[in-house]
Amino acid sequence: MRMLRKIALSAIRQPANLSIDSNLMREAKGLDVNVSRAAEAGIAEAVAAEKTRLWKLENRATMDAWNDYIEKHGIPLEDYRQF
Repeated sequence: MRMLRKIALSAIRQPANLSIDSNLMREAKGLDVNVSRAAEAGIAEAVAAEKTRLWKLENRATMDAWNDYIEKHGIPLEDYRQF
């Protein structure tokens, strides 16, 4: 599942120097793509993906323990599930 944060139009912007493939830049300009916003969206997506990866690493032991519990004992309150 791909999740992107909404980019706030009123956010304080910080100038940045980026090196971008010249052919890609030419194509983006030809299509009137807002390169700054597109770069920001891509960076936001990369940050979200890295945060997710780190969360999974940090919580791996807990997830494994929970999965082991479910394997041994089943789902808690399973008898009361209506689905």
